[in-house]
Amino acid sequence: MSNQISPLAYVDPQAQLGEGNVIGPFCFIDKNVVVGNNNTLMNGVSLLYGTRLGNDNRLFPGAVIGAIPQDLKFKGEETTAEVGNNNTIRENVTINRGTAAKGHTIVGDNNLLMEGMHVAHDCLVGSGCIIGNSTKLAGEVIIDDFAVISAAVLIHQFCRIGSHVMIGGGSRTGQDVPPFVMAAREPIMYCGLNLVGMRRRGFTREQIDNIHSAYRILYNGGKLLAESIDDIRQSVQLTPEIEYILDFVQTSKRGIIR
Repeated sequence: MSNQISPLAYVDPQAQLGEGNVIGPFCFIDKNVVVGNNNTLMNGVSLLYGTRLGNDNRLFPGAVIGAIPQDLKFKGEETTAEVGNNNTIRENVTINRGTAAKGHTIVGDNNLLMEGMHVAHDCLVGSGCIIGNSTKLAGEVIIDDFAVISAAVLIHQFCRIGSHVMIGGGSRTGQDVPPFVMAAREPIMYCGLNLVGMRRRGFTREQIDNIHSAYRILYNGGKLLAESIDDIRQSVQLTPEIEYILDFVQTSKRGIIR
């Protein structure tokens, strides 16, 4: 299937396009851009140098992928902004390409990035995530799969957000948010498990109860973090979910929210 390219769009001769793409008026596709198949670029979308776009994505007006990092250490090195498959990228979303730190910014598959949100340089966004309007990810943030981040959330550089998390609108975090939890308030804090999200994802009652047991020890035990981790290992069944929690907490570089 051939591409449908508006005569009012610009596609650099060095750009590589697959098949079945629809490219609307006033789109700009730079050199060193690779586009897969069956993508829809509505009017005014910009795919800048270093963009890699997969298949079956929908980009709404004003989205800009691959702009250079907003990082003064960036010296023009060859880096990429990579977007996977079946993502919906709403109006005015910006995804910057990487720096020498990691070399790439990555957004996975099946994500919904809502209007005006920003993915900074070297971020790693997983798959199945929903990120709300005007939420801003600073540099080198990691978002694990199936996280839900509400509108106008600010996430400090180098933070990590765990899988199946729900973060309330308007929150700010300078620390990591461990998996399966709800986080909100000012300052941000642990607000229990994301029960609705886990049930929607097919978690069993036994899995949820086991995760709940681990977090009761972690947040309500009144012990040092290392002691709480030991208690979890001794008293909670070490399922893959619990091992993920423990690994997340133990490898946290900025500390977890309390």
